[in-house]
Amino acid sequence: MTKLGSRELRSYCRITFIVCLCVQNVKMPSDFDKGAYPEPPRQTPAPDKQTALPNPAIILSKLFYYSVDVPVTTLRGVVDSIRSNNKSVYYHQKFRRVPDLTECEEGDYLCYYEAEMQWRRDYKVDQEILKIVQERMRACYQREGASYEQNCAKEIHQFNEAAKDFQSRYGDLGAYASARKCLMKQKQRMMEAQAESA
Repeated sequence: MTKLGSRELRSYCRITFIVCLCVQNVKMPSDFDKGAYPEPPRQTPAPDKQTALPNPAIILSKLFYYSVDVPVTTLRGVVDSIRSNNKSVYYHQKFRRVPDLTECEEGDYLCYYEAEMQWRRDYKVDQEILKIVQERMRACYQREGASYEQNCAKEIHQFNEAAKDFQSRYGDLGAYASARKCLMKQKQRMMEAQAESA
């Protein structure tokens, strides 16, 4: 706290004395004086217009509202009311299995394309399966703590099998993996297995 000089201390004391006298002499009114505190206006007053031209922003916003927003909102309400009457149950989209690349005839590019898309769907599904198995294993690690080797043996075995299968099918395909590359890798693996057995 700073020390006050004699002059500052005197002025401080005078102000305090005057305030105390004012507080003692002033009496609070017993009734509310409406003239002292007038009520605020009910509505915000209109802004003073500087020009006689209308504001183009207001015109554009009203044009957009009545030409786009109102019809779209009305149509959406009608469509939602129709849909609420006959709700359809949502299912995941199921694709029919298409022939593999080995079953496509030579020069049938549509079959090649369908087989490629089928392979890409299978690849994504296998990735998600591996992620789910890995999440289960990590949750078991977290839950069991130091004794995870005993209590998480099933999850660890399941993850190792899924990772081995995923690696044997999709591993070493590179960034531009495709169904044809995967088929060639499978063919190479079969040829190596035949060579080892012979």
